[in-house]
Amino acid sequence: MTTCAWCGTSTDAMDGFLHALGHQAFLQTALAAGLLASIGCGVMGTYVVVKRIAFLAGGIAHSVLGGIGAAVYFGLPPLAGALAAAVAAALLIGGIRLQWRAQEDTLISALWAVGMAAGILFIAKTPGYQTDLMSYLFGNILLVPRESLVFMAALDALLLVAVAAFHRQFMAVAFDEEFARLRGVPVAFFYLLLLVLVAVTVVLMIQVVGLILVLALITLPAAVAGHYVNSLGRMMVVATLLGGAVTSGGLALSYGPDLPVGPTIILLAGALYIASAVVSRQLARRRARRAFPAGAGEAGHG
Repeated sequence: MTTCAWCGTSTDAMDGFLHALGHQAFLQTALAAGLLASIGCGVMGTYVVVKRIAFLAGGIAHSVLGGIGAAVYFGLPPLAGALAAAVAAALLIGGIRLQWRAQEDTLISALWAVGMAAGILFIAKTPGYQTDLMSYLFGNILLVPRESLVFMAALDALLLVAVAAFHRQFMAVAFDEEFARLRGVPVAFFYLLLLVLVAVTVVLMIQVVGLILVLALITLPAAVAGHYVNSLGRMMVVATLLGGAVTSGGLALSYGPDLPVGPTIILLAGALYIASAVVSRQLARRRARRAFPAGAGEAGHG
């Protein structure tokens, strides 16, 4: 038996969480924010995993702090600064990859570091102590304002519309750029558009888990889904469901012991990925044994 940290009711941890969820508006908002974020990470995370651009997504994510710091310094909404910085970083990183492949890693790492440094300098020079900026860095789903849900829903709608409109082009670019070029697909345009949508997803996620942890939540649910499904569309659906389960589960698990929610969500996602990797490897071995049973080679040779 434990005591509910927010409502004072004596109950076990899960019952306490469900009781608080029914009575506390900020918990309801946090749950909704996690579910909305899972849509973006499920859809765009699938492309990130299939295309193997996690490093590029990380560069975009960490560049966002510069936009957040600049927006607060000039008295603008932090999320507007984050979105502008994310899109600019996506276009710049995409251009670097397309034009300077030999120096890609170095240039993206430099942009990653410069974005973080610029954000910290803006934060340092902003009058007053900006505690909210730290929540963007490390995430605090419990502090997501209800108004942000509309913003997150709008970003989800933008992602879904773009993917529905250009799914075939994105799929061609993700799997085989050379074949896409031969088919007349403007690869550079759709590659940059894909990175811009990843940037939008990063902004969608930063209030839930923060810039430091956002890369894990974009990639891990999609990577787990990739262990069991081959279709890109089904992978998106499974990754979205897993993302929703991980964010909701992390919120519930962190409630009783009063743990930081963002890191709890990521640890849960990491544990799920490790368990899934082990299980999928065992399943692959069993399938291989059934396809090539022991002694089949010798019998065939005889």
